[in-house]
Amino acid sequence: MIYNTQSLKQLYKDYKNINQKISLEAKKGNIIRVKRGLYSDNLHLDAPIISNICYAPSYISFEYALSYYGIIPEYVSTYTAAVFNKKNNKRYLLSDVCFDYKSIPNEVFYEGVTFLQNEDNIRYKIATKEKALCDQLYSMYSVRSIKELKVLLFEDLRIDMNELLKFDFDFILEISKKYHSNTLQMFVKFIVGELLNENFD
Repeated sequence: MIYNTQSLKQLYKDYKNINQKISLEAKKGNIIRVKRGLYSDNLHLDAPIISNICYAPSYISFEYALSYYGIIPEYVSTYTAAVFNKKNNKRYLLSDVCFDYKSIPNEVFYEGVTFLQNEDNIRYKIATKEKALCDQLYSMYSVRSIKELKVLLFEDLRIDMNELLKFDFDFILEISKKYHSNTLQMFVKFIVGELLNENFD
């Protein structure tokens, strides 16, 4: 559960010195200070929401989202998120949980973002699988040929072709030009030239 200072004061209202109680619980590790006035008593459960809050506005994307959707095989423990209007990437470490933030172009930030809920029914923002892949390709090294793109997709990221074929390619074709990225341009060529015209077993 995520608490602000007021909700903690309500929780500990029967204690004579509420601020001291909050401080003591934080020292014991029973609650973790996320930022000023914001706490969590279950960092792993609350991590997706905290990711949205720590560095805002942001939404979960990149490797974490791709892993969540089963697009890449690796389990990703770092909560990777997209931001905009930020000059530098950021990393926050809370206890044993890591949050990474990478900047993407302003024009695409609010497109392809949806909501999920944690076990406490608190909503958080996450990229659709299509948006997460576009963000990921934008953040990686530039490729200038279909051959290089395939290495990036299927060897470096180890993307499952069967899952890739389920993507909404119309969305990718529309949004990709807004990234102003050689890699995204090459991805469009791959989609139009091969994925939309070939049958895969």
